[in-house]
Amino acid sequence: MELKPFKRESVMPLPVTFISTVNKNGVRNIAPYGCVMPVLRPLDLVCIATAKKRDTLDNIRETGEFVINLLGEGLSDKVIPAAKTIPSEADEFEFAGLETRPSKKVKAPGIEGCYAWMECELVKLYEENDYTLIMGKVVHLEVIDEVYEQNGHCNVKKARPLMMMGSDTGMHFCTVEELDRFEPFGAMFPNGKDPLAKLYTKDMHS
Repeated sequence: MELKPFKRESVMPLPVTFISTVNKNGVRNIAPYGCVMPVLRPLDLVCIATAKKRDTLDNIRETGEFVINLLGEGLSDKVIPAAKTIPSEADEFEFAGLETRPSKKVKAPGIEGCYAWMECELVKLYEENDYTLIMGKVVHLEVIDEVYEQNGHCNVKKARPLMMMGSDTGMHFCTVEELDRFEPFGAMFPNGKDPLAKLYTKDMHS
């Protein structure tokens, strides 16, 4: 069956993240974003695709900061409240019924109840006619202890990352499942050595 390009959400699971920001007056904002991706290993930079008329984009322009909140399935009922349009001077945390979590490196707060938080500083905005790409640098990454294992693996059975697949009528929420298969990064290289291995052996709290 051949599908039109805009049907990509029907076949391509998207992560459900909440981007939290504050404007120059300190008003807090939350918006769900699915078009979020790392820019190569080891997740030093991230890229977000956004529509032009979004308070999130305006706030990032003003402050140069934002937090990518990684949701578990338990917050699926907050996606629609966080997506609704409300006046830009209104506090979206209060509207969506979400609790704040203090950030370490940026002024924008994180969202309590997520399993991980990426505090980011703006690197560059790539402006196009219909959309903007937000390039950010992760300056602080934190995950709840319960889902993170000593070998650097995030246990998806415990985290239950929230995902979404679209259909003709709306969003179908889902999560990911661990397969009984493992391959080292080095397996991709002729000498069997991962050129980025040293980055992963540094102190995780540095």
